[in-house]
Amino acid sequence: MARPYWSGQIQISLVSFGVKLFVATEAKGEIRFHQISRKTGERVRHQKVLASALEDAPDEAAAPVEKDEIVKGYEYRKGEYIAIEPSEIEGLRVPSKHTIEVTQFVGLDELEPEYLEKPYFVVPENDTQAEAFAVVRKALQKSKKAALGKIAFGGREHVLAITAPDDDALPGMMAYTMRYQEELRDPVEYFRDIKKVAVNEDSLELAESLIKKKTAKFDPGKFTDGYEAALKELVEAKIKHAPIPKDEVSTPKRGNVINLMDALRKSVHGGEAAEAKKKPASVKSVPKKGLSLVTASGKSATTGSRKRKSA
Repeated sequence: MARPYWSGQIQISLVSFGVKLFVATEAKGEIRFHQISRKTGERVRHQKVLASALEDAPDEAAAPVEKDEIVKGYEYRKGEYIAIEPSEIEGLRVPSKHTIEVTQFVGLDELEPEYLEKPYFVVPENDTQAEAFAVVRKALQKSKKAALGKIAFGGREHVLAITAPDDDALPGMMAYTMRYQEELRDPVEYFRDIKKVAVNEDSLELAESLIKKKTAKFDPGKFTDGYEAALKELVEAKIKHAPIPKDEVSTPKRGNVINLMDALRKSVHGGEAAEAKKKPASVKSVPKKGLSLVTASGKSATTGSRKRKSA
């Protein structure tokens, strides 16, 4: 097993037990780029140098600063810094570096997705901690609650939500670092210019039917990174000196305007699949605005547009 990212105590009132946290995600991309010179094809490397050396002799190569000579610095006045040593940061008085003190419990449905940041696996520190761990896990599972506390790592203190999976075949717990309220932008600033329209009940019923038709159990294995696949295809083509694959998306041409009701009705009753068969496979229409329906002629029919505001 990999080394834990964090080890410490979970404390709930007078109950405490040791746990270990492991990062639950990993980068799976196969394509890695380096910076190279367009002229020579050689790898470009970056060196850390003194700013004064570049200012005094911009045309001369500056001597690199060794890694052990570099510390963090806080600019308290223009051009003036105080040095902060790693040992000083390590010695900060932050109790959550070692203990997650649970301050409250909340319903799982109260955890808004925009606040969740990164997942971690939580396991007992050792066998002697397993009983308390299992009791708390089962209580969270049955009550459908999450435990909230704080944890310090990675140079900051995070809000942490601890939950128990419904699947008893997975006897561990999950923890999620959360964003602070102040880190989220005000949605009103982005939503206030959306035009208010009356929702037609017939259109709403058809839209609900379309959602029901396309509803399926979530299977994360069905989703793959198409961008990574396209990058791999590009790299392989260049290595083999083959034609470079290009995006086939073309600007959609205006077709016959079909209203929203017709688009929804045909989508619900399978018109979407029937029209897709008639359309040439090499053409991929991506409409810029509104809902669209592909007509028999292969053209995109736009049902309407919405006013957009650039962020």
